[in-house]
Amino acid sequence: MRFTRMTILSVAVGLAVGAAVLAGVAQAQGAKATINDPVGPPPDPTHIPTVLPKDLKWTGQEGRMQQAVLFGDPNKPGLYGVIIKWYPGNFSQPHFHDQERYAYVISGTWWVSTSNVYDEKATYPVRAGTVAIDAANTVHWDGSRLGEKEPAVLELVGMGPVKTVQVDENGKPKVPPPAR
Repeated sequence: MRFTRMTILSVAVGLAVGAAVLAGVAQAQGAKATINDPVGPPPDPTHIPTVLPKDLKWTGQEGRMQQAVLFGDPNKPGLYGVIIKWYPGNFSQPHFHDQERYAYVISGTWWVSTSNVYDEKATYPVRAGTVAIDAANTVHWDGSRLGEKEPAVLELVGMGPVKTVQVDENGKPKVPPPAR
């Protein structure tokens, strides 16, 4: 009988302590914020630097292909990230990169081919939300098919420096034109 009473008392004390701990955690977390609540202060830029879309520095030709560097530099040693925007009806030519790169399709449909021969009808759709690995030294080409309603926007992340090498229909590097 004494054992049963001690067991019940121990369980009761354990439950009370557990409830108190849970109540403290819930109070520390506070009520969940909703989108209707006022916003908090902007983050400290030394902790979380941000760049607004309007402040991205785009290079390339609007209506064809544009690129914005998010961090790092593809031409220098180290990690880099860029956003590529392929406008409908525009493609690169068959090429390869000497470094592996990782792609995430942010929006639109990115059309890719691993053929050495340029034929837009041989491209395959890679849709928003898809992750792809651009394996080093393997031929591919990419862009956005004519008729797409929006550009294909993707983020590429890799280690620099990265070289892009154009190839012929046999997959062999094209000889660059002589310097003038």
